[in-house]
Amino acid sequence: MAIGRVISLTVLLAAASLEPAAAQTDDPAGVRAQLVSRSTTILSSELAGKVVALPFREGEAFRKGEQIAAIDCATYEAKLSLADAQVRRGERKSAALRVLDKRGATGKVDLDLAEIDLQAAKADYRLAAADVSRCSIVAPFSGKVAERKVHLFQYVSAGEPMLDVVSDQDLEVELLAPSSWLSWLKLGAAFSVKIDELGRDFPALLSRMGARIDPVSQSIKVYAQIDGIYPELVPGMSGLAVLAPTQGEDRAAQ
Repeated sequence: MAIGRVISLTVLLAAASLEPAAAQTDDPAGVRAQLVSRSTTILSSELAGKVVALPFREGEAFRKGEQIAAIDCATYEAKLSLADAQVRRGERKSAALRVLDKRGATGKVDLDLAEIDLQAAKADYRLAAADVSRCSIVAPFSGKVAERKVHLFQYVSAGEPMLDVVSDQDLEVELLAPSSWLSWLKLGAAFSVKIDELGRDFPALLSRMGARIDPVSQSIKVYAQIDGIYPELVPGMSGLAVLAPTQGEDRAAQ
């Protein structure tokens, strides 16, 4: 496990909510912040079929690599067995024709066509095997189920969303700050975030800045991370991020 856990705070900042002079003084400036997960995705079925396994309910935790859903695989396994039989048949035929070719009892064209048929059968086998592997949906990362979008025994089509999953460990920081703060806002700047749900302050460090300033809101995205490990922090929590010019300057000088 990493020494520190990266936590993402999306700081939602409306230009009208800021005091005009806030970014031009040495007084701390506060903006609303929200904890969000960096690793989040909606898992879809790659195959059409009946849902036969949904082992995790909403809010339950899973680990990377665990099966979190499964599609009825009987049809796809039957196709794989058929493809396997075609491969074995093609191998036997090619082997027999090679023996006959050495004895001059068959034509070269017949042997070449048998070899081509064998390669086609092997390709069909690989396709069938790929489909069988898609019957089981495994977790791409450790996290929790945010939402079930299908039910057990429901028939789903290929590409249909099944589960909304989110990581409660791999979280990222995104601050939307006034572009005027760039005169003092530095990478590595330390600031605090007071989380409403916990009523506590948590230390954070700016890690990177956006590549573009929004000309309409005159704001820029700034990314940060919580400085430390805090298992009690979960995505969706919100609070106030407090920054001051002296904090950024002092941190950059260290």
